[in-house]
Amino acid sequence: MKFTDGFWRIRDGVQISYATEVRDVRAESKRFTSYASTKQVTRRGDTLNAPLVTVDCFSPAEGVVGVRVTHHAGKREPGPDFALAAEAGGAGEVRRDGAVTELTSGPLTLRLDAEGGFGLTFLDADGRELTRAGAKSTAYATTADGAHHMLSRLSLGVGENVYGLGERFTPFVKNGQTVDVWQADGGTSSEQAYKNVPFYLSSRGYGVFVNHPGQVSFEVGSESVGQVQFSVEDQTLEYYVIAGPTPKDVLGRYTALTGRPALPPAWSFGLWLSTSFTTSYDEATVTSFVDGMAERGIPLSVFHFDCFWMREYQWCDFRWDPEVFPDPEGMLARLKDKGLRISVWINPYIAQKSPLFNEAAALGHLVRRPNGDVWQWDLWQAGMGLVDFTGPDARAWFQGKLKTLLDQGVDCFKTDFGERIPTDVVWHDGSDPERMHNYYTHLYNRTVFELLEKERGQGEAVVFARSATAGGQQYPVHWGGDCWSSFEAMAESLRGGLSLSLSGFGFWSHDIGGFEGTPDPEVFKRWLAFGLLSSHSRLHGSTSYRVPWEFGDEAVDVARQFTLLKHRLMPYLYGAAAEAHRTGVPMMRPMLLEFPHDPACRPLDRQYMLGPDLLVAPVFSRDGDVEVYLPEGTWTHLLSGERVTGPCWRTERHGYDSLPLYVREGAVLPLAGDDSRPDGDWLDAPVLLVHPSDATDYTAEVTVPDTAGLPAATFHVRRDGDLLRVTASGTDRPFTVRVPGGAEASGAGEVTVAVAPD
Repeated sequence: MKFTDGFWRIRDGVQISYATEVRDVRAESKRFTSYASTKQVTRRGDTLNAPLVTVDCFSPAEGVVGVRVTHHAGKREPGPDFALAAEAGGAGEVRRDGAVTELTSGPLTLRLDAEGGFGLTFLDADGRELTRAGAKSTAYATTADGAHHMLSRLSLGVGENVYGLGERFTPFVKNGQTVDVWQADGGTSSEQAYKNVPFYLSSRGYGVFVNHPGQVSFEVGSESVGQVQFSVEDQTLEYYVIAGPTPKDVLGRYTALTGRPALPPAWSFGLWLSTSFTTSYDEATVTSFVDGMAERGIPLSVFHFDCFWMREYQWCDFRWDPEVFPDPEGMLARLKDKGLRISVWINPYIAQKSPLFNEAAALGHLVRRPNGDVWQWDLWQAGMGLVDFTGPDARAWFQGKLKTLLDQGVDCFKTDFGERIPTDVVWHDGSDPERMHNYYTHLYNRTVFELLEKERGQGEAVVFARSATAGGQQYPVHWGGDCWSSFEAMAESLRGGLSLSLSGFGFWSHDIGGFEGTPDPEVFKRWLAFGLLSSHSRLHGSTSYRVPWEFGDEAVDVARQFTLLKHRLMPYLYGAAAEAHRTGVPMMRPMLLEFPHDPACRPLDRQYMLGPDLLVAPVFSRDGDVEVYLPEGTWTHLLSGERVTGPCWRTERHGYDSLPLYVREGAVLPLAGDDSRPDGDWLDAPVLLVHPSDATDYTAEVTVPDTAGLPAATFHVRRDGDLLRVTASGTDRPFTVRVPGGAEASGAGEVTVAVAPD
């Protein structure tokens, strides 16, 4: 929200009171509180009839400094609140030296100098200024309609870029944008977002998390062009500055605070096929799709039933349409006999025609209006109500309905919707409706995910979720929502996924071919390569099927090739997935995450690193032309073997069976010997693709995980003149070592191979 009218004036109807002069500082060993007047005090009378702004400074965890700015502290706080993992008693150390008070936590220091006006400066471990809240940067504002806002501004350095704020389809670099953190069902072609996260990451090596689950308005260099402003309609604003120095360090600390992603099961990384949304399907149709994939040599891991597995007007009643699916248990058993997992679509709405509506209403499990009526409307489903997940009994009731499906043979759920949450309602636990609007999706996905963990076991739970907020990364996987079937929508989907990855989310997917409309074969084939080189891969549409043969024989070939490639890459990919679970560093990584010191990488939004060592640049053109930037080092094209020395920009032309897919110098890429499934035995005849550097002291190692993400075997690589020696630990089974140029050798225990000549 903008409060000023240019640099000099305040907007009509707005009054702003800035923290101006430090009047007192009260320090403890790990925190301090500053009291700032909103005007200069020159005499005792100036302290009368004048407000103070209270600024609490503390550290919940090493490398994180919190600032809580309060005008009136007596406001009731009904919640909800983000669940943050703070250290008991807090972290950090406070030092005072005259007018200067400092709070240091790990590599981050917050400095308050009581002389010269109120201001906060954040410094890194070397004393370099990261950002500051200087003059007129901490304030409260009132508007003509009586609303009360708290706002803070943090400086932007010259050339500093801002990223994140959730899954946003607008430009990747957020400078110059107004971003309202407010859940909306707006597709992928607008400034609205399904996944709103009040966290941004700076190219200067720090992050900022605004600890408020309701609407947070960000002006990213769009009101005061040298500052990021964030504001909430409240009496208190709390934010955390999170140290680096690298973007990975920032994400590690942020996800330690808000929650690390669970590790999805290995089978979920295979290809998902959907019935699509409004298409006509029954068991015969489903079986024809599944058998058609098998006949064409395209391995399928998950089959998904979208909305119309239930009866029309009854979403959700969690019952198979008896006219279309008279034998659901038998059908699911037959599909599972083909080696498939089963996903079904759900949402948190109960249509009035559903038998569950009266049941839920009578039990008090639906959200109500202030007068006690059940909140209802006709958007999406006629007369639908909304499950109140703030009530433990409602959560248990909802889980009970889903457990019946699990008992029938369902393995996971697509948790759709969760964004259209009203604010004119009363919640079971008394939550603030404005704060619950964004937070609702967190309760919804957690309810479903926890049931899956309980019933299927930890490590077997996975959802396919559309909406999320801070902390939602704990319940993967998330997909990009409703996009059009075009190259432009394909690119905007990638922008959204990269923004989400810089918001703490480790796993992300999208509808291959686009959701709305029917893609032409050129779009579909290019999207197949992109989709199968993403964290998770799903064929899904709205009004038309997404089976590859609908788009020609070449599409079948492309689908087969890239599905088999993903299966071959699974030891490497699952290692990256385990890293995301362990550290918070996402699988799909914007280039700046791996190359933070290369300024050319900072704006790149049409390519990414898949794990630490694979560079992927999807093709967004009909002619196959694509621009790709290769950072410093020697890069080897995974499919062609071509070697390129960076840093350089390249314009390449690729057929549908290829795209820029480069392996980083020094990488050891473990490949599965069996490409028939994503969750096979990865130590059964694996191949190690070693891309050594030219350094004579080159060493590397790679760990092949098991399907629980734990180390199963580690391979140690060292260069010995013109030879590479690879030693295995944790396994005595044979493996093959291959280097660029085609040289390879096989054996067990230790394998030696000649380094290929340039």
